[in-house]
Amino acid sequence: DLVYLEDRDAEVDANVVMLESETFVEVQGTGEGGTFDRAELTALLDLADTGLRQLFALQRSAIGA
Repeated sequence: DLVYLEDRDAEVDANVVMLESETFVEVQGTGEGGTFDRAELTALLDLADTGLRQLFALQRSAIGA
């Protein structure tokens, strides 16, 4: 989730929860100040995927897996 100063000005708010097995638990997107199209949704999911993979790697490293 974004920090408040970034979140309050976002036109689109998206929450993505994904497992390391590449399956989704939750995908939620809301047009806060506008709308978004399928290409933008795909871009949001791609960004979430990249960030989550980085988090998974950091978690594995932290626990020594």
